Amino acid sequence: MNPIPTRVLGPERVPVGAIGLGCMGMSWAYGEAERDDERSARVIHRALDLGVTLLDTSDMYGPFTNEELVGRAIAGRRDEVVLATKGGLVVGGAPDARTGDAHAAYGINRVGRPDHLRGAIDASLGRLGVDHVDLYQLHRVDPDVPLEESWGAMAEFVAAGKTRAIGLSEVSVEELERAHAIHPVASVQSELSLWTRDAIDGGVLAWCAEHDATFIPFSPLGRGFLTGSITAATFEAGDFRARNPRFRDEALAANLALVDAVKEVAAGLDATPAQVALAWVLAQGEHVVPIPGTRRVERLEENAGAALVDLDAAALAALDALPAPTGARY
Repeated sequence: MNPIPTRVLGPERVPVGAIGLGCMGMSWAYGEAERDDERSARVIHRALDLGVTLLDTSDMYGPFTNEELVGRAIAGRRDEVVLATKGGLVVGGAPDARTGDAHAAYGINRVGRPDHLRGAIDASLGRLGVDHVDLYQLHRVDPDVPLEESWGAMAEFVAAGKTRAIGLSEVSVEELERAHAIHPVASVQSELSLWTRDAIDGGVLAWCAEHDATFIPFSPLGRGFLTGSITAATFEAGDFRARNPRFRDEALAANLALVDAVKEVAAGLDATPAQVALAWVLAQGEHVVPIPGTRRVERLEENAGAALVDLDAAALAALDALPAPTGARY
């Protein structure tokens, strides 16, 4: 398989593969039974061979172990990687309902204080074994800390050479405007897929296009659902999807109709459902770089192949017309 096409990251227009790699699931959230760091390292090595160069991690994943895994895997190949990590979420303590998503169930709290972020990026650099990252992202906005304070501290990291650019995750247009007035927003990482279109409806995707910010969709395959491989609500211990409303029995049964529609489009294009779902995400704009996650080389290669799938007008119209899923996102 030849290297995939490239897109660019942020106003500096750093070249990245059109498909990135979300590394979270290698260490966290999808259960421990299949965790295999050596196999995950092989996935990362194969990703770089294919031109899947944007690797996304976070200090929270594990916590900490995912950055260590990524750091070991990229040792000796740092110049091939566009390395992204995140800070601002802390595991431990009482669950914080303000997170408004799956994080609350795991006792994960938002901490956007400048002193915390300053320590967090230094610790991340140490775990990753690098002197800088290419993208440092605020994992969530802390409601108790003005965004301007968190973002101002992150702008310091750029000036200090600790990161080339800074980005945000799961934010509104109003928050983007406030941050951008202080320092350019290079990226926004939020969920986007055929069954989660909030970034489109809320104007965030359009804002990114207008401001040379790259939109980085996480869960572009609907946490694996849009691949067609999940037909029953059976998950191993520790898999956070068991708590997601869309994966509960009644909702899952209704949502299978979405997958059937994706399969129908895929059959007409000699592609897999996963490739069609990713191709639809890519079709939302040249500034979009999805980061599907996987722990298997064969799935990585399948996902990378989505960058070569051309959705014609009829296929796009059919996918655009899919109904909203049954069940809330979290």
